[in-house]
Amino acid sequence: MIVSTASALVIFIGWTLALLIVMELLRTSLVLSKRIDATKFKSGNENLSPFMQRLARAHMNCIEGLPVFGGLLLVAIATSRTAITDPLAAWFILARLVQSVTHLISTAALAVNIRFTAFSIQMVIGAIWAWNLLAALR
Repeated sequence: MIVSTASALVIFIGWTLALLIVMELLRTSLVLSKRIDATKFKSGNENLSPFMQRLARAHMNCIEGLPVFGGLLLVAIATSRTAITDPLAAWFILARLVQSVTHLISTAALAVNIRFTAFSIQMVIGAIWAWNLLAALR
């Protein structure tokens, strides 16, 4: 699978948006079915189902990572150094999707370990990108 730096950034943003859309569709359904008052939502969905809480966390994980990883991708694009980020872009996206989907599915110990491994892969990729971008920009 070949994913360019720009595609990786758009996929990352799109995935973050997709999680938000799913969350808001489910919240809208709860309001329209009168199962919860529109004023009663908490930011982390603490007062909703465990799935809704995991969905909020998966979305927030993306929001938290976007400035760091998205920033590195933007630096590569802005400085014409995408040759640095392109080779690992697909792996980064795959790790991000695995992290989010695993988060949505379960909080069992195995799922937590898979999620942590996927996030660790993203951190290593980000560190490689940061190091190589910094070296190239000297």
